[in-house]
Amino acid sequence: MGNCFGSRKSGRVEIAPADMLKKHPSVKLYGHPNSIPTYYIRCALLYKPVTVNFTPSIIHQSPLLQYKSDTVTGSVNDVLRYLDVKFPDPKVLTGCYDETTPFVVWLVILQHRSMTWHLERMGRWAEDLAARGGKARGDPAMGTPRMEMRKFARGYSQLLELMLEHAQMEERVVFQILEKADRGLSKAANEEHARDLPMMNGIKEDIKSIGVLDSGHPAYQESLCNLSTRLKTLKKHSKKHFEEEEKNLLPLMEATELSKAQQDKVLDQCLDVMQGTHSHLFRFFMEGLLPQDAMHYLDMLSRCSDQNRVTSMLRLIVDKVV
Repeated sequence: MGNCFGSRKSGRVEIAPADMLKKHPSVKLYGHPNSIPTYYIRCALLYKPVTVNFTPSIIHQSPLLQYKSDTVTGSVNDVLRYLDVKFPDPKVLTGCYDETTPFVVWLVILQHRSMTWHLERMGRWAEDLAARGGKARGDPAMGTPRMEMRKFARGYSQLLELMLEHAQMEERVVFQILEKADRGLSKAANEEHARDLPMMNGIKEDIKSIGVLDSGHPAYQESLCNLSTRLKTLKKHSKKHFEEEEKNLLPLMEATELSKAQQDKVLDQCLDVMQGTHSHLFRFFMEGLLPQDAMHYLDMLSRCSDQNRVTSMLRLIVDKVV
């Protein structure tokens, strides 16, 4: 399972709000407003230090990009290759993945990376809350301590839904395929998933309890410290679980020798299970991925048989910013 990335950098390039890009060079993009290639390029442009002026155009069969005196059209890769030359940091063209690795293996690995990033983010946030004793951060976007706890609760609920759907996807689709290579594997893997479920739900209840406590209550500081500790434990268990799956289970998938058609079918089955993550939580999920990982994930989704579903997912990313 080849991968061009080393260890994850803490300074991950995020999708930038439009008002932060006003000082950057401007590019023009023309393309059919509902076509997957147009949406795909618009998603890639969100990672680039540019201001995008998009003009919907039904007369352009392929997206057309203009920058200064340059005009680029053709395939999606042609446009992305040009963008990576003109604006090399960060790279978005996905040419560093082992194409012999089944799609579902990359699907699982990239979901692991997103969940790990969000677990680390929630852990840092909880640690910061505990260090401040729940006092306001001084950031107007966070508001009062109670408002911040509501935002924290929403973030953890989103992460919990992502993790539960991922586990269901593995149990219903991935492990069923692997069972053919190693009987009894599904039972052992499902038991591994169930191990941390009480802790995951317990953390959610802890957050609810903290949310109704007054910040001056004697139990408030202790509750925040306990929350931080439990999140650290969950992160540790989850990272170990992901590493074991990638080392011991996913290589078995390569031995199944699925055809491209079978891989596409498995991909559809995985997305059927992860309805929530790939609808209202899709932007949240994508925020946990590095740019090339994110674009590789979109590459795989573009193979989905339901192209309307793909368009809807890409729209969730682009239209949030526009």
